[in-house]
Amino acid sequence: MIRADLGLDPWDVFHQGVVSRTPFSFGTIVIIVSIVVLLAWIPLRQWPGLGTVSNALLVGVVVDLALAVLSVPGSLVLRFVFMIGAIVLNAVATAAYIGAQLGPGPRDGLMTGLVRRTGRSVRLVRTTIEVTVLAVGWLLGGQVGIGTVMYALGIGPLVHVLLPRLTVRTEPGTRRRAPVRIASGP
Repeated sequence: MIRADLGLDPWDVFHQGVVSRTPFSFGTIVIIVSIVVLLAWIPLRQWPGLGTVSNALLVGVVVDLALAVLSVPGSLVLRFVFMIGAIVLNAVATAAYIGAQLGPGPRDGLMTGLVRRTGRSVRLVRTTIEVTVLAVGWLLGGQVGIGTVMYALGIGPLVHVLLPRLTVRTEPGTRRRAPVRIASGP
């Protein structure tokens, strides 16, 4: 999505805003923000797992590596393909690793913790988090574009639909259970 150059996802708008004010790389800021967001889990009583630690430490490293090898596509059509692909793949990946029940990533654990504590839907909580982070990132100078809006408004509903379908069984003979309450209302 970064290389699509059509606007960053909300968390990356925030990361870019922070990067512009520090000497650190984009990936390093992703890791630092992950650790800070984990502190917000404490009042939510959200517990980390292997997936949490892996996400917190590896996503930033992978981002720096990907940025080193990928360039902005020359064609606007290809840039839109990158952007749409990034949004859909991120929703699938989010639902899959939360559904694996090995611990959500720091940002997704914030979402699942708030869903559990407030009783609100994944769709509403995720969208609220994305819009809030987007506003702060924009104020810090992060890049906003059509991709930002599409991601902020689309990721919550996509994860809401995919999470129950990609959640693995936790006990033999039981139906799949989502690790968070998937409310149908706002």
